Amino acid sequence: MTALLDWMNSTAVPDLLGSPVSWIEVIGFVTGAACVYGVAKQKLWNWPVGILNNVAFIILFLGAGLYGETVLQVIFAAVAVYGWFNWVRGSSATEASNDLPIRDATGKEVLLGTGATLAGTVAVAMILTHGTDSQVPWPDAFVLTASLVATYWQAKKIFQHWYAWILIDVVSIPLYFSRGLALTAILYIGFLALCIYGLIGWKRTRAAANTTLITVPAGA
Repeated sequence: MTALLDWMNSTAVPDLLGSPVSWIEVIGFVTGAACVYGVAKQKLWNWPVGILNNVAFIILFLGAGLYGETVLQVIFAAVAVYGWFNWVRGSSATEASNDLPIRDATGKEVLLGTGATLAGTVAVAMILTHGTDSQVPWPDAFVLTASLVATYWQAKKIFQHWYAWILIDVVSIPLYFSRGLALTAILYIGFLALCIYGLIGWKRTRAAANTTLITVPAGA
């Protein structure tokens, strides 16, 4: 196990935008990109690939001193198990599997999600500021709490989770560059593009489903 961890943390690319890139960062790059693409396409395999990505980032972020991000990846993995089960189970209105419909967040969900993000950011930032040597407590705390909300919404196939991820990516890109994680920052630029792609794709899928409901008579 020690030999494996040593290899993961060894240098894969000596210099990328002034920073070395480890093999674990390469693994995180590949699995992360695959996971977001799978979500955009509503593929069930996005969840196990995402869990593998979480494990890679736990190792990566712990070594970079991003403690909030490290804890986040552990929670991500747990939420991913729920999301995987929820997508496989599908809609409670049918007996089919993997047919969970895309829906909008309710007003209550938006209010709770926003409140949880604000409160969580403040609480986690205080913990990181006074309990660790973190140099970036506020953006680290925001990414942690907002990502939990976004992942939970993703598990529920709530359309607005894409907007949350876009905001998270905008904050994450300069955060990772500042910590010398150039490849991960580039990955999050790719995430940003994939999130826009996923948002457009889900919007089209939902519009097509609504059109079908309108054009097909009830009981047909």
